[in-house]
Amino acid sequence: MARDDYSGPEGLELRDMDTPAPRQGEVLVRVRAAGVDQGAWHVLTGLPYAGRLAFGLRRPRAKVVGMDVAGVVEAVGAGVTALRPGDEVFGICRGAFAEYACGKAKTLLAKPENLTFEQAAAVPVSACTALTALRGVVAGQRVLVIGAGGGVGSYAVQLATASGADVTGVCSTSKVDFVRSLGAVAAIDYTKEPLTGQYNMLLDIAGNRPISVLRALVTPHGTLVAVGGESGGRWLAGLERNLAMQVRNPFTRQKLRAPISIVRPADLAELSALLADGKITPAVDRTYALGDLPAAITDLRDRRVRGKIVVVP
Repeated sequence: MARDDYSGPEGLELRDMDTPAPRQGEVLVRVRAAGVDQGAWHVLTGLPYAGRLAFGLRRPRAKVVGMDVAGVVEAVGAGVTALRPGDEVFGICRGAFAEYACGKAKTLLAKPENLTFEQAAAVPVSACTALTALRGVVAGQRVLVIGAGGGVGSYAVQLATASGADVTGVCSTSKVDFVRSLGAVAAIDYTKEPLTGQYNMLLDIAGNRPISVLRALVTPHGTLVAVGGESGGRWLAGLERNLAMQVRNPFTRQKLRAPISIVRPADLAELSALLADGKITPAVDRTYALGDLPAAITDLRDRRVRGKIVVVP
């Protein structure tokens, strides 16, 4: 699926393109499934505008987008020894919304045998984001996850539960049972119930509540973590809230964190072990054909998805 401008999902179209060649240290993967997350919409629309510093100011540098991938190694570039053709892998590739995609060998790992390709493709960005956000959680702590029914949230509930924490998830009415099934001890329907209580850690994925409101739900020495920003204007799209948290952090007893989502090889390896042991499981709501990628992204933006969605070539 390729595009020429920042017209959004509707600008995507199926095209015949040359198969990419792996450079030194890279691997060519025959894509069996590719994960879809909120980042795809931001890259396709060029919003917030600040993101165009990385993606291209007037026109996008990359015609094919997508990062999360699961598939089979087709070829390897010079210097790659850990992987070989025929290996089943998952991880990060550039231009994952295609039949073939290239990625750095260090960001691709052997696919856990107990996962399907669709499940494995739903892991990298969302699960690594949740893992990074929850660093420091220990058994017995009370953790509140706002946005528990989405991609990052579904992993956050499972990871915190696996750490021995008591997890409460905040979600819409249609996702209450789903969030409980992930291991949450309680699920709050934000359309019917106010947020109350005190938590050792609060992970906010929704991005639409003021810092002051969130801090009131955190214990005096607790931790507030904000991931992403989905509200605000076209320039920063709410990310200014996360920047404000970083500025305030040195001046409060509470820890205020707004980590950047990066897929680190060590984090991917840690997640792979948890997946292989069955301690966490990708929650794939549905699968779309590659040509239906625009509909998949629209469903995600309209919050009609529980957990993760993937596309298959």
